[in-house]
Amino acid sequence: MGVPCVPQRCHPDVPPCPPEMSPWVSPTSPGDATPLGTHLPLEMTPQLSPASPGDATPRGMPAGGGLLCGASGLALLLAATATHFWLQRRVPGGTASLGLWRACLEGHCRPHPGTPALWEATRVLMLLSVLTAAAGLALGLSVAASTARRARARVAGVALLLAAGLLALLGLAVYTASTLSLLGPARTAWHFSWSYILGWVAVVLISSAGLFHLCAAAKDPSPESSEVAGA
Repeated sequence: MGVPCVPQRCHPDVPPCPPEMSPWVSPTSPGDATPLGTHLPLEMTPQLSPASPGDATPRGMPAGGGLLCGASGLALLLAATATHFWLQRRVPGGTASLGLWRACLEGHCRPHPGTPALWEATRVLMLLSVLTAAAGLALGLSVAASTARRARARVAGVALLLAAGLLALLGLAVYTASTLSLLGPARTAWHFSWSYILGWVAVVLISSAGLFHLCAAAKDPSPESSEVAGA
C-alpha cells in the first residue's frame, strides 16, 4: 500500500503529489487549471454597482410629502380662518359661537359689532399666513413640474412655508391670550371649538411641508440644491 501524497513536502519520507493529483490544480486539464486563490482577470470579474446611501430612500418622497402637507395645511388654514367656530358655548335653546368675522346664535350669524384690537391682529396674521402658504405651495408645485431654477424656487418655497407656519402660530397665540383676557370669569362657560383646533393642525402641517422641502433640497444631486441645503 503506497504512501498517501500531500500537496507539500511535510516529511522527508513522504513524496510530493504529482501535478495531476494536486488539489491546487483542476483534474480536467493541468495546463488550463487556475490555482485556487488566483484573482480572475478584470473582464471576468462581475462588476457590482456601488450602492449610495441615498438610494434606499427615493428622492421624490420628501418633495411629495412636502406637497401633501402643504396642500392639506393650506386647506385647513382656509377652513379655520373662514369658519365661525373658534369659541362656542351652550345657551338655552341652542348654542352660540364666535369666529374671527362673525358671531352666531342659534344658527343666525351677523358680523361682530365691535372687534377688539388683538382679534384684528389675529385676522391680519391669519390672512397673511394663508397668502404666504399659497405662494409657498405654488413654488413647490413649480419645482416638481420643472427643473429650471430649481434651487432658487425651492429655497423660496421653504422660506414661505416656514413663514406661513410662524404667522399662523403667532395669530393663534395672540387669539388665545386675548380671548382668555377678554372673557374674564365668563371663560368657564366658553370653550375653544373645532375651527380653533384646525388652525393648530394647519400650523403643524405647513411647518412640516417646509421641512420636507428642506430635506428634498438636501437629497437633490444638483450642485445648486446642495449649496442651498448646506446654507
